[in-house]
Amino acid sequence: MTLSILIIEDEAILAKNIATYLRRLNYEVRHAETGELGLALAESERPDVVILDYNLPGLNGLELLTRIRAIDPATKIIMATGEGSEQLAVDAMKAGAYDYLTKPLVLAKLKMVLDKIVGEVRLGQELDYYRKKEAGEGGIEQLIGESTPMLLLKGLIAQVVEAERCLKDAEPPAVLITGETGSGKELVARALHYAGPRRAKPFIEVNCSSIPANLLEAELFGYERGAFTDAKERKLGLIEAAEGGTLFLDEIGEIDLALQAKLLKLLEDKRVRRLGSVRDNKIDVRIVTATNRNLEQQIRDGKFRADLYFRLRIVQLEVPPLRERSTDIAKLAEHFLALHRARYGKPQLRFSSEVLATFAVYRWPGNVRELRNAIEQSVIMARSNLLLPSDLSFSSDLSITAQMPILQPAALPTTTIPSGGLNLSEVERTLLVQALERSGGNVSKAARLLGVSRDTLRYRIDKHQLQITI
Repeated sequence: MTLSILIIEDEAILAKNIATYLRRLNYEVRHAETGELGLALAESERPDVVILDYNLPGLNGLELLTRIRAIDPATKIIMATGEGSEQLAVDAMKAGAYDYLTKPLVLAKLKMVLDKIVGEVRLGQELDYYRKKEAGEGGIEQLIGESTPMLLLKGLIAQVVEAERCLKDAEPPAVLITGETGSGKELVARALHYAGPRRAKPFIEVNCSSIPANLLEAELFGYERGAFTDAKERKLGLIEAAEGGTLFLDEIGEIDLALQAKLLKLLEDKRVRRLGSVRDNKIDVRIVTATNRNLEQQIRDGKFRADLYFRLRIVQLEVPPLRERSTDIAKLAEHFLALHRARYGKPQLRFSSEVLATFAVYRWPGNVRELRNAIEQSVIMARSNLLLPSDLSFSSDLSITAQMPILQPAALPTTTIPSGGLNLSEVERTLLVQALERSGGNVSKAARLLGVSRDTLRYRIDKHQLQITI
């Protein structure tokens, strides 16, 4: 990595020797003999590093340091002086100097400081690359599908994001994302983060079911040295690591009641206390949670706190299962095929019409995740450039399918279309009214009666302009 370095030094021979040495190390070097010229070069060329002498004619080093930092705070400034004053070193560091060296300069020490700067810059570039890559994989546009349930979901996400932008304080609402396994809850969480005002800050995901219960608290809240037997050093928790950004707690229904109490306190107080500490730290973190469990049933079973549930679901987003967005299947399938063609070096692969027809009628108990994995498997096993039904492998184990939380529609009487025809819209409206009446206006219960998601039912209620009390 090549850094640009500006040497501001009035001793011409010393400056020449430093410049020669640094050019041999493949750095780009400029030299200024006065503070005024150095300030002009800092303004016009924006060097990565400035080696700055303290004793300059005109502007002194500390004043110049402050003015260069005002031009570009990212510039690393190494102060050099022959006075060797400890107070001067303290003042330089307070003013924003990266490091402080005394004259006569030891070039090996200067090289060590520059090597450290190169390492930090490279790490910063890598972190920036991965942040941009993650941001590219997030956002509402990454939610593939134009079916009615997906358009409704995208609209709700956009509403939440817009509301967060208009906040008068820094406390965004907690969001609970519900949906079946494999339906894409993580993508919704990422969309909320990367489409919103916190997109430049961390997005940290924690799968609560993948970390043992006795370790999850330490991972989330962190700990001080000596907090327990294996706590050899202080560790920052994931909550603090997400400062300014989003903490996504997937499978929130898996955490135990003791940790639920601590999480509720965190949401209420916006403060976190590491294990073994006596001090609370104020935090600014947006909490997004997700679950495929019925938390209301868990509350009734005494496995989930009602107060935490209501605190987490200030906004609730339900991700529709794939079978309720069948018009999106072909588009999703083409998307996954393009990804796996590139991964496995099979650019000519394409779906046969029989495969797409199979996709359309299959029930997809594993949702989008199952579709993605089925396509990867078919790409691996393909015997020609045309994917056929024989290249597909779906789960034939009915016990697995039976365990999936699939909504079953209420039994309907056998109906025949009268000779004079019927109005499908009126039939739909009549069924909606009956379901709402039977459920006492409870949208969730009515949705279960009709075998659709809560959001799909709300869309149809709005479509038919039904007035209900919820």
